[in-house]
Amino acid sequence: MIDLRSDTVTRPDAAMLEAMMSAPLGDDVWGDDPTVNAFQEHLATLTGKQAALLFPSGTQSNLVGLMAHCERGDEYIVGQSAHTYRYEGGGAAVLGSIQPQPIENASDGSLPLEKISAAIKADDVHFSRTRLLALENTIAGKVLPETYVHQATELARSRGLATHLDGARLFNAAVASQVPLEQLCRPFDSVSLCFSKGMGAPIGSALVGPRDFIERARRWRKVAGGGMRQAGIIAAACQYALDNNIQDLADDHRRAARLAEGLALLPGIEVTSQATNMLFVHISEEHLQPLATWLKQHDILIELLYATRLVVHRDIADADIEKVLDVMAVYFKQRT
Repeated sequence: MIDLRSDTVTRPDAAMLEAMMSAPLGDDVWGDDPTVNAFQEHLATLTGKQAALLFPSGTQSNLVGLMAHCERGDEYIVGQSAHTYRYEGGGAAVLGSIQPQPIENASDGSLPLEKISAAIKADDVHFSRTRLLALENTIAGKVLPETYVHQATELARSRGLATHLDGARLFNAAVASQVPLEQLCRPFDSVSLCFSKGMGAPIGSALVGPRDFIERARRWRKVAGGGMRQAGIIAAACQYALDNNIQDLADDHRRAARLAEGLALLPGIEVTSQATNMLFVHISEEHLQPLATWLKQHDILIELLYATRLVVHRDIADADIEKVLDVMAVYFKQRT
């Protein structure tokens, strides 16, 4: 099956599974899993932060990051399209008692500086305390401009706000922009990183930041149910991904560009955006369900919505891209 629904569908290869099976294990809640400890130390060094903490999911890593920055009744500024606001079940508000202040994203995924400034509340008992600015990179596959990131985080700090980055696909951003991971993390107080998307691990995310922040996060991770025992099997997969899979993301980006190029030539499809490993297309209503059925009959899975997203990942080969284009071309040819 050629699965273009998301890069979360990737599966570990034989070498990653071997690394998981041979990992020395301990009890991570007690802090004595050697594979977890080594991975966290390595990731902290790689990102230029003091400490790192392993999580089962990016949603939990983001949630705990927000809770470690904010208290009950505080507010964080976030994009309308951001994952932490739109796609994580409202966890910040429901579980963290943190009020989101959403701002409409610009077309490049950024939050306009003037809107950030206007959203910061005065120190007044009538308002939630604005404590945090949260950005996302990549967002809808787009790499946030580095100059903008520095401007936004400097604005936040000048107004007394902490900064958090949802870097679920920050490895994609690093490869696409050819900017070291440490440099992309540097402007932020905390960063959440995911290993179960394009990096190919079956599970695992991590939060990095200052040591005292990570200690607060460790407590909230336990509260949120994220304390794991022999978690070295997860850390081993994440470490293997760090050591072997980062540069492979360039192939995902190349294949996504090829897919966008081919789809743009087909009638009935409008490519609205392509960046890194993602492309978004508009398909007219009359074709949505018939095309979904046709593709599934040919062992191709995509999510057909009002704004269809196709995601290329390490389990998609060059031949798979050409097959998708051929199958779609036949579909539209039959209907002209």
